This record gives sequence, C-alpha cells and structure tokens, in this order.
Amino acid sequence: MPEVIFPGPEGRLEGRYHPQKEKDAPIAIVLHPHPQFGGTMNNKVVYNLHYAFYNMGFTVLRFNFRGVGRSQGEYDQGVGELSDAASALDYLQSMNNNSKHCWVAGFSFGAWIGMQLLMRRPEITGFISVSPPANMYDFSFLAPCPSSGLIINGSSDRVAPPADTTALVGKLHEQKGITITHNEVEGADHFFQDRHMDTLMTDVTDYVKRRLTENTR
Repeated sequence: MPEVIFPGPEGRLEGRYHPQKEKDAPIAIVLHPHPQFGGTMNNKVVYNLHYAFYNMGFTVLRFNFRGVGRSQGEYDQGVGELSDAASALDYLQSMNNNSKHCWVAGFSFGAWIGMQLLMRRPEITGFISVSPPANMYDFSFLAPCPSSGLIINGSSDRVAPPADTTALVGKLHEQKGITITHNEVEGADHFFQDRHMDTLMTDVTDYVKRRLTENTR
C-alpha cells in the first residue's frame, strides 16, 4: 500500500494510493469521518471501503483531511475539507487519465463532503454515502443530485438517526434522471460494528458491480 504525499490547498496531504495494472481502470476516492472526533483515513469503514473498491478493479485513493495525521493545515468546518477532496481527486485523475468511471465514497462527515464534491465534479459517475449525518448537516445543495448512488445506514444509528436519512432519501427520490438506492442495515449502529461490517461491504460491492455492468449514470 504505497504512502503518498500530494499537494493540497493548505499544504501537503497524506494518503494511501492503490493502483491497478490496467491503465483504464475505474478510479475511486474514499473520504473519512469527522477530523475532530477521531476520524482518519484508517477508520475501519474507510479502510474496508478502500479495499472493497480495489478488489472490484478500481484504482483507489484514501487520504487524511487537513490537520489529520501528516496532512498539513487545520480543521476548516468542512469548507477546506471539500477543497482537500477536490485536490485528492485532481491528484488521482492526473495519474489515471484513461479512466472511464470515477466514484466517490464517504463515511459520516466524509459522506457529506463526498456529496458536495459530486455537485462540483460532473465526471463523478457514482457515489457511496455511508451513514450520512443528515441531522447535523444541510444536504439541500443536492438539487438536482447529478448522479445515481447508494445511501446506506444502520437501523440503530444514534449519531445520525435513520429517520433523517430516510427523509433525505425521500427528497432525492423526487428527482428525475437519477436513481438513489437506499439500504438500511438492520441492527447496525453508526460504525457498523462486528458482523454488520460484512453486510455493509456486501451491499456496497453488489451495488457497484451492478452499476459497472449497466454503464448508466
């Protein structure tokens, strides 16, 4: 797993980059949870998402937002973190110009950042949003949501209550031209502890594989 350091808006950003041999392999970035609550690129959900994408043939990058690990800068309320994510995507694309598919996956705070990145970057063809904190952050910028994706949460999530996630999905379902798939993992908490992690990764893998064969947005 090569460690990489690449330029961000506030200095260097630290990441883990996992390329495929195929030059036209699809690419994905994975975004970690809240920096002020212990979120890093080595979070269990983020780590597992990274390998799930890699095992499906993606070239993958996960990284630490500013002020986390060896990444320079300091926490910036999500504004700077969105710029970090854009820089990470630039870096990933610069080394993979032939890629036909580009995905973004995020967990919790990272899901919020990932959905904003989606709005800015039309080349993103799909997204995975795990435990999006719809109770804490405003997702109304998703109007319209530019590409189809999977929103997945646990039925026992006390950090981001399922009712708020369901309401978010309901709003997105009203939009035409895209399909939002919503899975709720029975009994799982915000962090998908124990056996729920396997269910999460199976759901993500099944969804992404299906989308890759359909070639739709």
